[in-house]
Amino acid sequence: MDPSLQAIGDISVQRSLLSGRSLNRAKEKDTDKAAEDFVAMFMARMLQPMWEGIEVDETFGGGHGEEIMRSFLVQEYGRAMARSDTSGLTDAVKAEMIRMQSAGSGNSSAAGGVS
Repeated sequence: MDPSLQAIGDISVQRSLLSGRSLNRAKEKDTDKAAEDFVAMFMARMLQPMWEGIEVDETFGGGHGEEIMRSFLVQEYGRAMARSDTSGLTDAVKAEMIRMQSAGSGNSSAAGGVS
């Protein structure tokens, strides 16, 4: 084989490997985001009852607007808790998502041998 053709072949193999790695990184980032979003939603739902018994205070405006803003505040608390992952749930959710994706694709070795 012509050495110049071999070099071109090597470059294309390297490019395909690099694009595969970047695709895997993109998939990993998507999985990270999905896991974090799920935990944020879960934490917000867990925090919501804590605020239900507290009436809006007229000192700070009160009314319907404060009730709406309170729901946004609870959502942001959930996002902050998911980002800091103080509960450890984000990693557990991500691991389960990866396990389920591996099992769904028929890759039993990545799913811990479970099919």
